[in-house]
Amino acid sequence: QVQLVESGGGLVQAGGSLRLSCVASGRTFSMYYMGWFRRAPGKEREFVAAIRWRGTSTYYADSVKGRFTISRDNAKNTVYLQMNSLKPEDTADYYCAATYSTDYDNPRGYNYWGQGTQVTASS
Repeated sequence: QVQLVESGGGLVQAGGSLRLSCVASGRTFSMYYMGWFRRAPGKEREFVAAIRWRGTSTYYADSVKGRFTISRDNAKNTVYLQMNSLKPEDTADYYCAATYSTDYDNPRGYNYWGQGTQVTASS
């Protein structure tokens, strides 16, 4: 079992920045990817970014590329999502997730999910 706890969401003006954190506990040694997903009101959950738990590979959705950065600190079992130049369309609930598979952008492939943290970028 893996437990994930997100923090760092909030309200920010468009153009501002936020950093989300996700602390993992439990059987983290066998995780393959950690990912961030988001779900806006009335929309499907969508992939945002993913990072290899052990390695350097990172992946981003086209909509956030160049503005968001995913990183991790294995010593703290924590994954971060630095969000810059936020837009109103980034407003959503953001979820941290962990998977044992190599299917990094498919939410159905993720095994564990956090409770979510709300991000609002006002215009």
